[in-house]
Amino acid sequence: MVAVGALALTAALFLFPLPTDPLFLPFWILVTLLTSAAPVRLPRGSQASVAGSSVLATAFLGGPAAAALVAAIGTFELRELRGEVPWYGTLYNHATYVVPAFFAAVAYQAIAGSEAFVASVLTLAAAFLSGLIFLSLNAVLSSAALAVRTGQSIQSVFSADLGVIGRSMLAYSPLAWLMAVVSVAVGQWAVVLFGLPLATTRSAYKRVVEIRDMFTQTISSLSSAVDAKDHYTAGHSKRVQEISVQIGRQLRCNEAELEALEWGGLLHDIGKIGVPDAVLLKPDRLTREERVIMNMHPVKGEEIIRPVQRLAPELPIIRHHHEWYNGSGYPDHLVGEGIPRLARILHVADAFEAMTAARPYRMTPLTAEQAMGELRKYAGIQFDPVMVDAFARTHFVAEVADAGRPPMAKPIPLLAQAAALKAGSTSTGSGETS
Repeated sequence: MVAVGALALTAALFLFPLPTDPLFLPFWILVTLLTSAAPVRLPRGSQASVAGSSVLATAFLGGPAAAALVAAIGTFELRELRGEVPWYGTLYNHATYVVPAFFAAVAYQAIAGSEAFVASVLTLAAAFLSGLIFLSLNAVLSSAALAVRTGQSIQSVFSADLGVIGRSMLAYSPLAWLMAVVSVAVGQWAVVLFGLPLATTRSAYKRVVEIRDMFTQTISSLSSAVDAKDHYTAGHSKRVQEISVQIGRQLRCNEAELEALEWGGLLHDIGKIGVPDAVLLKPDRLTREERVIMNMHPVKGEEIIRPVQRLAPELPIIRHHHEWYNGSGYPDHLVGEGIPRLARILHVADAFEAMTAARPYRMTPLTAEQAMGELRKYAGIQFDPVMVDAFARTHFVAEVADAGRPPMAKPIPLLAQAAALKAGSTSTGSGETS
């Protein structure tokens, strides 16, 4: 990617002229530095800044060569200058601006021409198209790097972050066009007036992310309240959440489904708040009456969460995460595909975590291999076999012996290798005989 970025920058400098105004590049580099210095961290880990508007304005006013240079030099962030990003990460980050800037500027000139910028319907239309190219390429390249680094799918990273900033991104192109209009009509210094809307946009990014984080932290606190009733289950909900999300990724769940698994995993046992401690913490086998009380916790959990409209997608997970694939589960005795898909995912995660942790009724937990064997044994009875297969592909059991996992094909030696091995064994045998 860095090589592609260097090639794009070189091509821009050789094929397109730079602005003759000696103050043009320093001014737009400074503006871009200010807008890119403090990006906002988005839900899946990528960073978002408002530097795209100044890079696009440079493309409209100065062409591909100026846009590529400003994108290369002006997109330094404070975390890069502080050494928090490795050198290859810094190079990649800048390449993800240079390449989109180059193609966006070329697209703009292909539509609007290479003449001096003027405010018109044509240049506005060209600005929209070039902005779409710039933002799409930048988002895809940034998502790809994060996906490789964290093991997430590009689609999940892209869709998650786009959901946070998508509407604001749509404003980049007309805002950059307005910056170019003001720069031509009034002077470059007037672009400073756009500092407030750009700062407001960054604040909006940050606020949305903070609200989501606060919501997640609140949910985590609720799940901790359940775990606090029983020290044996401390951290259970968090581990179930992590396993569920990994299974969801193996099954290519979309971002909304992954979020439902994330929050549903934390809240799936919230109904145990209403279960008496004498039942919840009983070390012996439960009586029939006690089992009825315990089996009501999914229903109680649904009742507790139902008033929170934002958590409506999590309700089927909470209510049905103890349904069995053959219909003998609870509370509604649903069968097979009739059980919500995400509840079937969480059921596998919940069972594995429970089997591999100490409980009052089983102080010695099962090993991961034993737990995996139980999941395979009851696949099609208690668990959806598809979900068990997906779980077997996660890193939680990647190194665990699993009779249900397809065996790896043994490599077939080439004829030359076979001949060499045979010759080697023959010579060794004759030497020993001597």
